[in-house]
Amino acid sequence: MEQLRRQSPEGMRLFYERYSGFLTAVCSRYVPDRADVKDILQDAFLQMFDAARRFEYRGEGSLKAWASRIAVNRALKWLRAQGRLRRVEDLPDVPEEEVGTLEKVPPAVLQGFIRELPDGYRTVFNLFVFEGMPHREIARLLGIKEDSSASQFFRARAVLAKKINLYIKEHE
Repeated sequence: MEQLRRQSPEGMRLFYERYSGFLTAVCSRYVPDRADVKDILQDAFLQMFDAARRFEYRGEGSLKAWASRIAVNRALKWLRAQGRLRRVEDLPDVPEEEVGTLEKVPPAVLQGFIRELPDGYRTVFNLFVFEGMPHREIARLLGIKEDSSASQFFRARAVLAKKINLYIKEHE
């Protein structure tokens, strides 16, 4: 971390090599297009390198969380700039459905289902499930009402449940 803080080329390279795969996966949860993810990731790394001097290292976990937070924020900024985060009122209702056994669905298939969600659903779902954010924080971050965040999450979950159940039925 000290080499990164001093912004040595070697420190930056090691940091990039260590975290680029993980952060690519993080960004891919929000933005499905690989070329867009690369652009977002480049901006995120530039921001990290610029902010490294101000980061207070408290161990590997804090560094990973800090890098992840920057990558997520860059992905959200990109989605906003593209006009891809629509208000929940603009999206159709989806009936609730019970989810089948997730063990029957390969992780890559499940990730594909998540990537296919509308941008708003996918963003709220990822922030809630993978980042562990409460709806209050998601709402503040996205500039929506807390109820809208919860509604988008439940709608995302319903869409995923339908896709999962269909997959299970087709592969029994």
